[in-house]
Amino acid sequence: MKDFDSIPALMADLGKRAKNASRDLAFASAERKHAALIAAAEAVWKNRAQIIEANKKDLDYGREKGLSPAMMDRLMLDETRIQGMVDGLRTVAEQTDPVGEVLAEWDMPSGLNIRRVRTPLGVIGVIYESRPNVTADAGALCLKSGNAVILRGGSESFHSSTAIHACLVEGLKAANLPEDAIQLVPTRDRAAVQELLTMTDYVDVIVPRGGKGLVGLVQREARVPVFAHLEGIVHIYIDKAADPQKTLDVVLNAKTRRTGICGAAECLLVHQDIAETLGRDVIAALLAAGVEVHAAGALAIDGTVPATDADWGKEFLDSIIAAKPVADIDEAIAHIRQYGSNHTDCIMTEDQPAADRFFERLDSAILMHNASTQFADGGEFGMGAEIGIATGKMHARGPVGAAQLTSFKYLVRGNGTTRA
Repeated sequence: MKDFDSIPALMADLGKRAKNASRDLAFASAERKHAALIAAAEAVWKNRAQIIEANKKDLDYGREKGLSPAMMDRLMLDETRIQGMVDGLRTVAEQTDPVGEVLAEWDMPSGLNIRRVRTPLGVIGVIYESRPNVTADAGALCLKSGNAVILRGGSESFHSSTAIHACLVEGLKAANLPEDAIQLVPTRDRAAVQELLTMTDYVDVIVPRGGKGLVGLVQREARVPVFAHLEGIVHIYIDKAADPQKTLDVVLNAKTRRTGICGAAECLLVHQDIAETLGRDVIAALLAAGVEVHAAGALAIDGTVPATDADWGKEFLDSIIAAKPVADIDEAIAHIRQYGSNHTDCIMTEDQPAADRFFERLDSAILMHNASTQFADGGEFGMGAEIGIATGKMHARGPVGAAQLTSFKYLVRGNGTTRA
């Protein structure tokens, strides 16, 4: 890895090049962007052995840093996950190009015709931790939406991200698009992040994707607007009218499929009327699956750990879950409002009015009914990939796909029209 004498100069150069590239990319044809993404997908698969070799270096680095098993799982790439990246690139390629889409059109009595159309944001800075596949996802979505992007991956995924980025550049070259449209910060130096957060002359929005520490840092120090992707403090409320088999299937999948992703369930709330029946069955199933359960009240059975106040509102990102009984759906809603992160929350019930109440009274970016919270993912929403799940309320919310990486402009046509 190369050392750089001046991080500010390095980042300013990346910014200038991204800004210039964004101007050409803003009006690049849908066909050229499609060609670039298909060529990038082919390059990723062709170079999968080199990517896996680079990933081994990152895994060694992660072990030296003492990363948790869940974080190591996020970091690891194999052929299956590389195939997932390839599929994601191809899916984004085949989506309708959002740029230029007419969102609304109307005529005014003055004779003006007005259209509101999608337009790229410009230059996007993406700061992410661990998961090297974000390199492909973010690069693809920014390209599809006509934005240039500066990617700053986590120090632990440096080699993997570099290898994947090279494939994206290969795609840009093949389609005769500016290579500077997708740039990767070529250093682990944390000063590069500080620079990126203040590059208001070049960067139009920052998207942080990672843990609470990273997102908090970005929100505190950024002078560039931020799409916040906060913690996934994901709750599942098991209502008294829940179907037992559906509940067991969904809870086990939501917690154990992959424990280190933001859609993994972290807290179980169980209606007190079923706490000693279905509630305990669910706890027993989690324990049997190797999950450490921090339980309160009637859910505290043999094998569980006593829950403490510190367990509520905690993102474990590990094979650990908190659990407590609640008096009714309104207590569950109150708990989620107090301890949730507005990411994803789920209700298990066969009572439609209860599901409606849960949907109506909570304001998480994603609310689910009888479905695993592991579906909180742009790919599963049909977006091909996502750049993150925004938990704020301005501009983008929920999975951020290509369409969410656009703004709009007004195109106004007249015929020598003048104002009285």
